[in-house]
Amino acid sequence: MMKQKKNREKAMVIGLLIMFVLIAGIALFPVFALVIASLSPASDLMRYGLTGELFLSAFDFQNYEALFGSGETNYWSWYANSIIISAVLIVVSLFFSSMVGYALALYSFKGQRFIFLLVLVIVMIPFEILMLPLFRLMTSLQLVDTYLAVMLPLIVAPIAVFFFRQYAIGLPKELMESARVDGCTEYGIFFKVMAPLMLPSFAAMAILQGLSSWNNFLWPLLVLRSNDMFTLPIGLATLLTPYGNNYQVLFSGAVLSIIPIILLFLFFQRFFIAGLTSGGVKG
Repeated sequence: MMKQKKNREKAMVIGLLIMFVLIAGIALFPVFALVIASLSPASDLMRYGLTGELFLSAFDFQNYEALFGSGETNYWSWYANSIIISAVLIVVSLFFSSMVGYALALYSFKGQRFIFLLVLVIVMIPFEILMLPLFRLMTSLQLVDTYLAVMLPLIVAPIAVFFFRQYAIGLPKELMESARVDGCTEYGIFFKVMAPLMLPSFAAMAILQGLSSWNNFLWPLLVLRSNDMFTLPIGLATLLTPYGNNYQVLFSGAVLSIIPIILLFLFFQRFFIAGLTSGGVKG
């Protein structure tokens, strides 16, 4: 009986491994097809499209040479703009959103429930509805075509506030009382005592906010004007014009655009799962 039980468990583990490998293969196939397309000659790409064909007639690195050396693109400027905007938004957004979420979770004050309800309402409103009034505000402030215009409406993310509130509500309040008895200020309690306990939530939100900022397209498209100020998604989109579509160059740029997100995930992956599961359970 014991041997049969062990065999069943072993078969179950092997079955799960096969299933996970298949799911991973399906999930990674679009990335694989993108890489293959970026190495395909333009003629093959136009003829067959995104096939994911492993055995190409020839691997062509001219797409990458065209991306960097043709002078037709401003790729590094777009890349730098995206990195600057995403990095600043991650830091600033986590700073303000965590403080708001922490205050909503662990402090009692007048209007607390109303503010939390307001956060939930804003979470449910699509950003596209808010874009027009926000654009008029940026125009009146003369911020169009600046980094500030891209970042200002996004420095406090409602979904991040909700996430931090759910995480912080499970933190022990006794630590706050002990810190107050020791003479610590309220800001000191947050930065020295509570924020270190919230590191998994910071890591999870850093990845999600970074992904959101890196791929953001509509709002930067609305407020940015000059080619030198474009972010990577907008810059790559300019390669598709009514007079000719440089899909092969676009795919090369898209492949390289994945690298920062992969590095961000690898850097924070240790805390990512713990942060998501803790934030989802507590409350």
